[in-house]
Amino acid sequence: MQHTETAKLPWYKKTNWPNALFLVGTPLAAFTLTPIHVSLHGLSSGLVIFFFSYAMITNLAVTAGYHRLFAHRSYDVSPVIKWLYLIVGAGAVQGSVLQWASDHRRHHREVDTYADPYSIKRGFFFAHIGWLFVKDDPIYKDKFSPDLLADKAILWQHEHYYPLAMFMSFGFPTLVGWAMGNPWGGLIIGGILRIVFTQHCTFFINSLCHMIGNQPYNDKNSAKDNFFMALFTCGEGYHNFHHRFASDYRNGVRWWQWDPTKWWIQSLAFLGLAYRLKRVSSWEILRARMAQQQKQLLSRGVPAETINARKTKIETAQARMRALKEDYGKLKASMQAQSRRRLLQLKAELKVAKLEFRMARAQWGAYFKTFKAVPAVSTAGY
Repeated sequence: MQHTETAKLPWYKKTNWPNALFLVGTPLAAFTLTPIHVSLHGLSSGLVIFFFSYAMITNLAVTAGYHRLFAHRSYDVSPVIKWLYLIVGAGAVQGSVLQWASDHRRHHREVDTYADPYSIKRGFFFAHIGWLFVKDDPIYKDKFSPDLLADKAILWQHEHYYPLAMFMSFGFPTLVGWAMGNPWGGLIIGGILRIVFTQHCTFFINSLCHMIGNQPYNDKNSAKDNFFMALFTCGEGYHNFHHRFASDYRNGVRWWQWDPTKWWIQSLAFLGLAYRLKRVSSWEILRARMAQQQKQLLSRGVPAETINARKTKIETAQARMRALKEDYGKLKASMQAQSRRRLLQLKAELKVAKLEFRMARAQWGAYFKTFKAVPAVSTAGY
């Protein structure tokens, strides 16, 4: 085990008291105030819709913004979308982008080690929420975020995070509730209860998705794909794929996998608000899956010769398909280049033809004017 300065402190000094009080206080408040409010005032459909809508929006700001944009730089966005992520994401109360993305990058680099900020090796509770109760060691400060520190918008959010988070998490829901004639309902249901719900959905990725699920792409760390968690986290449940291909803007790589964050990013790209979307080639993904499947087959006693023969057949067919695809692309590009050259040639010839036509018309006009005054010669008698 690695011993750091924070680890040597007594428990009451290394406890992150603001985090601890918030993470304990909000569930107590939610599960106490919600039933009281519902029993006294009922639960309107508008409040239910706002709860799920705002939960989805703040969750999306974390998955598409905090995670895939800022932590992994898997795509780029316009300034408007970037600021929306920074402002709305604060309403999830999961820390500033600077802190969140730095912790997550460290998790990927040090996964399953003592340096992993929420290592599952230290138990379910620690990976889920316990790590937030402990002050982070200063040796990790700014170690994983030089590019984030150079971003003025991210620094602004970090410096103003607490008032921004308080407004987006409590003030804004109260205003929405007030607009619906129920400000306390907005605060309790849209604010406190929603925070608890969205926070623990995210926390389950750090805990449950490192314990329960399958590993179709990589078994070198504890990350697992969990479809059930993908339903509650806008597609983040495909955690094994994510740890294998962290730079890909997708988590649910197959068309049928539930990944609203992927669809949101694709929609932004269609509208011209997102660009440079990074995606791993289908061939790399297939190779990763085949490597895992080969291990499983070997563990079940299937002869290596049989596996290798079939694997070679797939690789040969894939290589031929890729070569043909590249040849087709080159030929198509060549034909397009020839077409473009011919088009430019035709345009130039047309320009010359127009010029010649205008010159001929001008000469004709001048010639006509020259002989216009000459008396006409009679042709009678011919």
